[in-house]
Amino acid sequence: MSILAKNKQAGFSYKIVEEFVAGLVLLGHEVKAVKQSHLSLKGSFVSIKNDEAWIKKMHISPYQKASPASLRDYNPERDRKLLMTKKEIRYLQGKTNEKGLTMIPLSVYTTRRLIKVKIALVKGKKKFDKRQDIKKRDIKQKILRKLKSF
Repeated sequence: MSILAKNKQAGFSYKIVEEFVAGLVLLGHEVKAVKQSHLSLKGSFVSIKNDEAWIKKMHISPYQKASPASLRDYNPERDRKLLMTKKEIRYLQGKTNEKGLTMIPLSVYTTRRLIKVKIALVKGKKKFDKRQDIKKRDIKQKILRKLKSF
């Protein structure tokens, strides 16, 4: 398993409630671009429409060596379908109808030849929660510096 992209803001801005794994439907040249880590999860989210899960605003840069014909009408931020079971989709749909819960992608990785997305059911953090996280991180860094000097 090799991680191709990570959503670094996810842990800071959201409290992760539950994690899921889904397959990703891509075009041929998108697969090659993703395997070269030419993608960004910044600002992307997951939505459910017509009993199907879709990832939105995930940016995949065009593959450099792709033919110009395949890139003519290419939209790097198009909606991409996620492959999940109906049971998981219905469960997530019920959970997102609750107040304050949403779904975001955490990371994109490969297992053997397949490209998978780890998505999470999350709840937004308040400003004071973020401050506490920053404070904990700073304390941890100070401790590590002190231990390093010995």
